[in-house]
Amino acid sequence: MRNPEDLGPPEKKQKLNHVQTSYSPKNVSKGSSFEELRDARRALPIYPARQKIIAEIRKFPSAIVIGETGSGKTTQIPQYLLEAGVNSGATIAVTQPRRVAAISVSQRVAQEKNTNIGGLVGYCVRFEDVTSPATKLKFMTDGMLLREAILDPTLTRYSIIILDEAHERTINTDVLFGVVKAAQRRRLKTGQKLLKIIVMSATMDVDHFSEYFNKAPVLYLEGRQYPIQVMHTKEPQSDYLFASLVTFFQIHKEAPAGEDVLIFLTGQEEIESGVKIINDMARNLKDVPELMVIPLYAALPSQTQIKAFAKTPPSCRKVVVATNIAETSITIPGIKFVIDSGMVKAKLYNPHSGLDLLKVVTASKAQVLQRTGRAGRESPGVCYRLFTESEFQSMSTNTVPEIQRCNLASVVLQLMALGISDVLTFDFMDKPAPESINSALEELVMLGALERQSNSDMLKLTPLGKQMAAFPLDPRFAKVILLAKEYECLEEILSIISVLSVDSVLVTLSSKRKECQQSHQKFMSSDGDHITLLNIYRAYKSVNGNKSWCFDNFINARNMHTAQEVRKQLREICERNGMTFSSCGRDSTPIRRCLAAGFFLNAAELSKDGDFITMANRTKVSIHPSSSLFQCKPACVVYTELVKTTKCYMRTLSVVDPDWLYEAAPTYFKRKKAAVIS
Repeated sequence: MRNPEDLGPPEKKQKLNHVQTSYSPKNVSKGSSFEELRDARRALPIYPARQKIIAEIRKFPSAIVIGETGSGKTTQIPQYLLEAGVNSGATIAVTQPRRVAAISVSQRVAQEKNTNIGGLVGYCVRFEDVTSPATKLKFMTDGMLLREAILDPTLTRYSIIILDEAHERTINTDVLFGVVKAAQRRRLKTGQKLLKIIVMSATMDVDHFSEYFNKAPVLYLEGRQYPIQVMHTKEPQSDYLFASLVTFFQIHKEAPAGEDVLIFLTGQEEIESGVKIINDMARNLKDVPELMVIPLYAALPSQTQIKAFAKTPPSCRKVVVATNIAETSITIPGIKFVIDSGMVKAKLYNPHSGLDLLKVVTASKAQVLQRTGRAGRESPGVCYRLFTESEFQSMSTNTVPEIQRCNLASVVLQLMALGISDVLTFDFMDKPAPESINSALEELVMLGALERQSNSDMLKLTPLGKQMAAFPLDPRFAKVILLAKEYECLEEILSIISVLSVDSVLVTLSSKRKECQQSHQKFMSSDGDHITLLNIYRAYKSVNGNKSWCFDNFINARNMHTAQEVRKQLREICERNGMTFSSCGRDSTPIRRCLAAGFFLNAAELSKDGDFITMANRTKVSIHPSSSLFQCKPACVVYTELVKTTKCYMRTLSVVDPDWLYEAAPTYFKRKKAAVIS
């Protein structure tokens, strides 16, 4: 990474030209009185339209609400409907694509309703449910509502479902569109109380959504007109991270304290690198405000994410370095400047190779407009776009739905659990490719979650599949947990899967690379990374999660704490399934046999020329440099995932005996062997 100061004064290098304007609302601090909050609600642009909104939503079964950033739609519409009794005493569900938005919005609404979170207003996100029987406004991730639909396809506890930030088109959101539409239709047919559906966003293809929801009316809301200057670069930027840092330090040297900055980058590693560089460089600057540098990405625990929303102390500047988690719904107080890299990390799945590629790609116009709006929430702001105006014009209008570029195994399993046996004819708003659905069906058949019905080509859910669907996990992870009772290693498998369900627990600092490696070495196992993760979890538990121990051993304390919470939730699901808890002690063989039985689709063997070849499709792969097996050449391994950077790498792998694979799936490996011979 180049040092921004090596380029001299940023204004000479970062030539920007003024373009356009827009948006948004007054914020109130956490300690505000109820009267101040009430006045702030009435000052929102949406307030004059309150009665009209209530009347229109009463009239129609579905409605599309388009509201500019800062209009107040996310926090106010659920309250208006509750206050007017449109919900008829039932619960109103409000979905968000991201957990941080579900939590922060619910906390804000609870504050405005002058109630404790978990009472009248609550939230439910993966592995965390803060609701009670008294909850009438329930903010939740779309994935959690989808899981509720598995147990109750007509979603009877809800009278209104609000699908917020619909433009993001996450995989769960797209499935939820079809599920709530089907629930609404089923209720009408059976004479149950009507389910109202409200779809909300600041930007989206209105006609497409209206048509899908049976020509639902579209309600437009104006936003507060705090102007935002939009500045594009005159020349394309070859290094957007470097350009972000140059732009930030230009702002930091010129803008007064209290005018905070939000920088959009693409992922955890990039953000942590940016945060480190900013902190390192800020130490050498004089005559500038004190700096608070805060990372914000999905893998951070909730209590850490919330730091971004704290009020900036006097004489300070807050800079939040975030992924697209900060694009929508949430308001970060104090933001005056937005620096937009114009890039986003997106999943791209190839059903033929089984490769799930997480790739940095250009953002869509819809995403860029959402990011711009973050600068005008409380006062006039400035958005620095690190791309030219012509580059902006060439961006795609909307984000490609995630459902068209991801492995669909989890989605298909959920749909089958909902009783939707013919997934190919499911009412998707934008259908995924048939080969992606067929690939997912085939994977689930091989995992034993689905089976063919007698005298029919139709597939049905097996008892094992029903149990797998109970876990909010990738089907392969769920299968490993369910197999663990047979191998008498459930306690160990729960620990391993929990650590795999959070972001990396190993801290690797470029400035202390050697110390990190030496410290991590004591956890490393010659049996592979899964046992290494188990060693780390056991060591963490033995010191009761001591933060000093984590610091000394270069272990991410936040992620380890999250893994511990995840494990508690998974254990509860196992208890509900009547599973027997057992431990294999220090013997890793039962664990690796269990992993081989669950991950047999993710197996690779060493070829005669010294390369690893996947058994599924004979793809040449390598062991990732971060693996404890990087310097080894085991004859056979199973891996958790394949990632592609300069090479196709296996990540998180374990040494297994080929015989274990054949025992776990004899038909599959017999077929694969025959295919290779032919």
